Amino acid sequence: MRNRKIGKFTAAGFVVVFVLVVAILLINSLRRSSRIVLPDVVQPTEDSSAIDGGKIDAITPIAVTPETVQFAIESLHRPASYRRSITVERLWSGGTGTTDVTVSVSGGWTRTDTAPKGQQTRHTLTNGKTTYIWYGNQTSVYSCSAGDISADEEQEISTYEDVLALPVNQIEKADYRSLSGVNCIYVETGEDENGYVLRYWVSVDTGLLAAAEWLKDGETIYRMGSPTLDSSGPSTKDFTLPDGTVLTEAA
Repeated sequence: MRNRKIGKFTAAGFVVVFVLVVAILLINSLRRSSRIVLPDVVQPTEDSSAIDGGKIDAITPIAVTPETVQFAIESLHRPASYRRSITVERLWSGGTGTTDVTVSVSGGWTRTDTAPKGQQTRHTLTNGKTTYIWYGNQTSVYSCSAGDISADEEQEISTYEDVLALPVNQIEKADYRSLSGVNCIYVETGEDENGYVLRYWVSVDTGLLAAAEWLKDGETIYRMGSPTLDSSGPSTKDFTLPDGTVLTEAA
């Protein structure tokens, strides 16, 4: 009889433990489902020359639409420290202009080395309050208030904040696409009254603009690309002025 009672209590205990385990798993599952993640299939793209196909892994697939894409992009975060190279191309009737830009970010400081083809490199270091500027191998540095010129504007690029500022009714396409193997959120505006169409690829991994293209009356007039970050990352030298003043240590 005593063994039967023990058996009953053991079985009851097992049921209680099983119910608790299931409840915990359900709670964790509900928490995870609130995350914005990529679907496991790349959306079809009309711009096959610019985008490489690929498969995107997923935990909880969600659809990105013109109505929801700004919420998805707003959930992204830029890395606090990184270094990357950007190519900016401007096109006009009868010619083009290319600028190579190197960007280093750390400790609230952003260094931009802008090298227009055939011209001296322009160096800037800014923390959003003070900006230091010098050219080529010069040792003299000009300092001024950063004012309304942001670090992104120094890079001559758009940012995902520009996408967030778009009126929803201007967004015509939004989906997930792979750019040179980088998973991106793609946004395209409809043609406005002046004939402009804007296209943006925002990296899901870094929250940074990986590529952009502006069209005017169907012709490309601006193009930028920077799909990946430099593996070496920034160095303290990147945040050192020509006179040896170190503005911040690289993280």
